[in-house]
Amino acid sequence: MKLQSLEEQRAALDASEVSSVELVELALTRAEGTGTDLGAIVGLRAEAALAAAAGSDARRRAGEIRSPLEGAPVVLKDNMVQKGEPTTCASRILESFVSPYDGAMAEKLEAAGAIILGRANMDEFAMGSTTENSIFGPARNPWDTSRTTGGSSGGSAVAVSAGITGFALGSDTGGSIRQPASFCGVVGMKPSYGRVSRWGLVAFASSLDQIGPFTHSAREAAWVLEAIAGHDARDSTSLPEPAPALESALTGDVKGLRIGLPREYFVDEGADPGVVEAVRGAVSELESAGAKVVEVALPHTPYVVSTYYLVATAEASSNLARFDGVRYGRRAENVQDLDEMYKRSRSEGFGREVKRRILLGTYVLSAGYFDAYYRKAQQVRTLVRGDFDRAFEACDVIIGPTYPEVAFPIGARMDDPVSLYLGDIYTVSANLAGLPGISVPCGQHQGMPVGMQVLGRPLDEATLLRVADAFQRRTDHHEHRPPGSA
Repeated sequence: MKLQSLEEQRAALDASEVSSVELVELALTRAEGTGTDLGAIVGLRAEAALAAAAGSDARRRAGEIRSPLEGAPVVLKDNMVQKGEPTTCASRILESFVSPYDGAMAEKLEAAGAIILGRANMDEFAMGSTTENSIFGPARNPWDTSRTTGGSSGGSAVAVSAGITGFALGSDTGGSIRQPASFCGVVGMKPSYGRVSRWGLVAFASSLDQIGPFTHSAREAAWVLEAIAGHDARDSTSLPEPAPALESALTGDVKGLRIGLPREYFVDEGADPGVVEAVRGAVSELESAGAKVVEVALPHTPYVVSTYYLVATAEASSNLARFDGVRYGRRAENVQDLDEMYKRSRSEGFGREVKRRILLGTYVLSAGYFDAYYRKAQQVRTLVRGDFDRAFEACDVIIGPTYPEVAFPIGARMDDPVSLYLGDIYTVSANLAGLPGISVPCGQHQGMPVGMQVLGRPLDEATLLRVADAFQRRTDHHEHRPPGSA
């Protein structure tokens, strides 16, 4: 019984070919086997999930189906809290933390009838591009277990790619949904900033973070986003917008739609020609379906990585100051005074990459450097948003590669963090400008998946999903599965 995709699971449930309890039992078996082998799953709540599945089956028998997610198992990235469950952010400093409340994403999923199976591996505090910066060890790419999954939501991407669950949630601060989706051959969507509540998401960079889905198809992503979106008064950045109606936008028709190709994304000397060729082939497919291709300019693209790593690290330095050993999380033992407790708790609790970003963020916020670095970065951020505003006057969506290359070997970049940072050149702009973005499988290179990124205007997720769905109706890249998948 495969039933890997959310759409397959929904059809089987609707036809009474399988129960939610059976689906959850299957997912638990896969999570304990494949999920453990690939380093993707770091915690399961089997008893609670089976009880929730039994409740879903009872609702279905009574004719009460809450949403397309009814009865389907899902995993959450390990930075999303759920009452009575651990949330570690893959960090020693939160190793023993158990959440006293439910995050908005858990509430929304349960209200939609989905079954939360457990937690997925990630880079510590979502800081990384490989899911190697984790106390649980690295996640491994199901297409080639010697290669990275991407990050920081690598465990969530693997859960979907390897057929453990039909969908998963991740968080995206600079590409942390879209890049692992590209590496693992699945759909990954970052909604517009403020579209999905961040209540209960452990903050990395509060003006950049956003929660979104991993799925196999654009249609499934629409179902999930409809379920988790909407205003939440508990999140001051949550937009006063209702949950969007997205599935009705998936008409398969892109005739007359204008696709913008940024010249800066296709002349990048650091991009693998095989990746660029796959993306150009995908654009040609959309063009043959009636879309119009226009060239656009995003002139501040050379500055987006440095801008992002100033804004993100400054906000991380501020957000992570709360982990001081006083109120919750790790506290160093046998200390002589308060200063020693702070120093040792944080030194023992944070990993190398998190320390690097805290130090950088603290530096750029310090007296004498704030204007030269942080304020300047915020000014460039405004210019980046202006680039997109002007580009969208000439086009409806912008398309380019999700990442400059395919998944690389585990360990290959751990001693060269700058090269990892530079790889974010296509993804961080969406976070800086608050735009929605989606990565869609569009081919393979060197035997590994390639992702095409589609960016849109703020709150225009419907058009992104329309383009992604139209492409998937004409191709079968999203139907390819890793060898030996569950």
